[in-house]
Amino acid sequence: MNLQVDIQNASGESAPDEEDIRGWISTVLSGRRSADTEISVRLVDIEEMTKLNQGYRDKSGPTNVLSFPSDLPPDLDLPLLGDIVICAPVVCDEAKSQQKILQAHWAHMTVHGTLHLLGYDHIEEDEALAMEALETEILTSLNYPCPYQGEQSKEHADA
Repeated sequence: MNLQVDIQNASGESAPDEEDIRGWISTVLSGRRSADTEISVRLVDIEEMTKLNQGYRDKSGPTNVLSFPSDLPPDLDLPLLGDIVICAPVVCDEAKSQQKILQAHWAHMTVHGTLHLLGYDHIEEDEALAMEALETEILTSLNYPCPYQGEQSKEHADA
């Protein structure tokens, strides 16, 4: 698989190294997608995420991560998987308030967003449990702690 990740930091905040972001995405895709793949990752501020969350989900305020799977016509053979938008200030605030390692929380949001691009979801309880288990498997393989440790399931990223 040839992976191309375009990363834009429009947040004005410090963020993980681009190679870390690419590595997290590559780990998610490994064994789950064999075709060439292009993904865009945009790191945004509160204002931009609030607009996106309102415009696409009809929810007020910012969220941590949103995913936008590509919606290309079937006859258009392009490797674009989609876009992930992560709100840097929200991720930083969540990590602090939840007493999580900042790098681990960034990895979780990136993994979560990438799984959404692959069609995973957490609307139904069984879907949520499956997605949480997969996130935990991926993150622990990267030597990060379980992101749901000490939480009652159902506390998901909003993508």
